[in-house]
Amino acid sequence: MDLSNSRAIVTGGASGLGAATAAHFRKMGAQVTVLDLDHAGEAAATAIGAGFAQTDVTDEASVAAALDHAVGLMGGIDICVNCAGIATGEKTLGRDGPHGLSSFRRTVEINLIGSFNVLRLAAERMALNDRPENGVIVNTASIAAFDGQKGQAAYAASKAGIAGMALPLARDLAGQRIRVCAIAPGIFGTPMLKGLPQDVQDSLAAEVTFPKRLGDPDEYARMAAFIVESEYMNGEVIRLDGALRMR
Repeated sequence: MDLSNSRAIVTGGASGLGAATAAHFRKMGAQVTVLDLDHAGEAAATAIGAGFAQTDVTDEASVAAALDHAVGLMGGIDICVNCAGIATGEKTLGRDGPHGLSSFRRTVEINLIGSFNVLRLAAERMALNDRPENGVIVNTASIAAFDGQKGQAAYAASKAGIAGMALPLARDLAGQRIRVCAIAPGIFGTPMLKGLPQDVQDSLAAEVTFPKRLGDPDEYARMAAFIVESEYMNGEVIRLDGALRMR
């Protein structure tokens, strides 16, 4: 698939990894529609010449309407990149008692079920393309899926689900000529992390094997583009982490 002749949706495209991906895809010539719950995403989309649909990834009707809007804008969907997600930090048993069930459920609902909700409905629309390759889906896992730290039970579980479904999704959708991969980022310089004190950022960067710095969201975007344009890349989870192994 050639990005310069493709139509992409990017969830969580208002900021961070999603915004970088939407901008990079547009720079490569792709049509893009940004899906985000934050209405501020409309300004971000407009700035790069992309469409926008305010979307709750956990709601079937909201996602269906957003995808129909994207099809109306672009004429179809070839690429789905799922970047929408939240981070939760809470110990299984802390000073105030056991981990909140509602916070665990919300994390899984947004990160895992939300991604699946979007991709399953996007795949339905990709299957209508009738091309040698009908679509590519890129989900966002995390290195926490493999070596999550304390306080990351909910987040790690949600991202492990993303990693675990990459291969079965690829197998499920092979008949529709749709590929599926996932990227497992390490510590990236997203707006949320950039809001931390500089000494905290420096401490996190020092843990990375090499290069000793935070990941640049544009590096995630370029990896997503590589997956899209590499036809033999399928069913894989790619760590993008500077060889960081969290303890």
